[in-house]
Amino acid sequence: MSTSASASASTKSIIIPRVKAVDAKESTDGNPVLIKGWVRTIRKQKTLAFVEVNDGSNMNGIQCVLSFDDIDEETKKELARVTTGCSVVVEGPLVKSQGGKQTVEVAATKLRVVGECPGDAYPLAKKRHSLEYLRTLAHLRPRTNTIAAVARVRSQLAGSIHAFFQKTGFVYVQTPLITASDCEGAGELFRVTTLDIDNASSLPLVKTEDGKDTTDIVDSSQDFFGKPAYLTVSGQLGGETYASAMGDIYTFGPTFRAENSQTTRHLAEFHMVEPEMAFADLDSAMENAEQMLKFVVKHVLDNCQEDLTFFGKFYDKGLIARLEKLVAQPFVRISYRDAIKYLQEEIAKDPSKWQFPEVEFGTDLSTEHERWLAETKFDSAVFVYNYPKSIKAFYMRDNDEDGGETVNAMDLLVPGVGELVGGSQREERLDTLLDKMKEQDLDPDDYWWYLDLRRFGSVPHSGYGLGFERLVTYVCGMENIREAIAFPRYPGHAEF
Repeated sequence: MSTSASASASTKSIIIPRVKAVDAKESTDGNPVLIKGWVRTIRKQKTLAFVEVNDGSNMNGIQCVLSFDDIDEETKKELARVTTGCSVVVEGPLVKSQGGKQTVEVAATKLRVVGECPGDAYPLAKKRHSLEYLRTLAHLRPRTNTIAAVARVRSQLAGSIHAFFQKTGFVYVQTPLITASDCEGAGELFRVTTLDIDNASSLPLVKTEDGKDTTDIVDSSQDFFGKPAYLTVSGQLGGETYASAMGDIYTFGPTFRAENSQTTRHLAEFHMVEPEMAFADLDSAMENAEQMLKFVVKHVLDNCQEDLTFFGKFYDKGLIARLEKLVAQPFVRISYRDAIKYLQEEIAKDPSKWQFPEVEFGTDLSTEHERWLAETKFDSAVFVYNYPKSIKAFYMRDNDEDGGETVNAMDLLVPGVGELVGGSQREERLDTLLDKMKEQDLDPDDYWWYLDLRRFGSVPHSGYGLGFERLVTYVCGMENIREAIAFPRYPGHAEF
């Protein structure tokens, strides 16, 4: 080897590996590692400094111990700059911890401040904050234990949902976010337009029949898509097109509802998991939903023990037991008529205890009704099926055995939340579907492509929708769905 080559090799820098806190489990036998993250706390003693660094990979981060006798002057200067919230890179070997809170810690030899964080201005400097306050700091709240734990559980839930459907042979389909169709027929739609709505005088208006004057109706043919367009409320209709060719498919993406609701269960922007299965009836949909939910909850129980323990300690003491019970026992199945009967019998004992004591056939069950069935009556996840036709969407298949008074629809109710899943067998008969659309004042021309699925090789098929943020809320034991999503959107709130 030449002298120059030897010199080059000897000066070659040694790459020090980065280790995340969640993977720091044992001593590295004196070999240094890099820890990169944000400072949660710093304590200084006479000869030592203790810096807790959190990188988001686990609940508690990792403790870095600096001995003033073992660090250089540059590191001492950097240590003087450390405040809660600042970002740092710490170098040193992992060693067995002297304290009882962690198995290993970093015997830090170097520390560098990457980004300063003025302590007097940092809004999260205080230890505890209310969840309501943290929503006003949605850009910073992932640095708190609660929201970081929710994010980790949410990530595991999303991954396990994909794993379940991929494992069971479903094809993942991405349906459009911009649509001209109202899947639910409820009219709670966000309009998409490129027209200059800030300048009313510039809006194109529909002309009168003689063409001489204009009406006060905006001419949508002049808009970007040549017709009214909206953000999707569901990927179901598009999903049915692929189920009619691929057999079993699922979608998983954002949906939007312009519903003026301030409840703890509703968002204007959320995510839906929507499988569609060809050659399947309502029982098939209920069976698949039960298998899927048990699969993903078990995955979280197996992989998020630390976070679930935290939620159980600070938010819902019975959380882990409830999740384990959901996985272990069969879901209850009752008809809507039986659900009404059980509710009427219970309400009759003391109507004053109920916010909505009037319950009869045709009543759309409220959250208190749903939760009573799941939490008190059965203490279990409960499928309620065969709902009245009058309170369900046009695409749900009529039950022939009761004269079409009910439809093959189901809701899955779970303790702590209420409705988590809604599904149905879809109406595959063209003439019946056309009649149902007429009853609900829907224009068949707007759904011509959806009707084509019934004209060309129609088959019985079923599906359901799972509100992903409701699932996150349920699994984390949170009371408000606004903690289950990074940037909650609801009436009057679209910051960040």
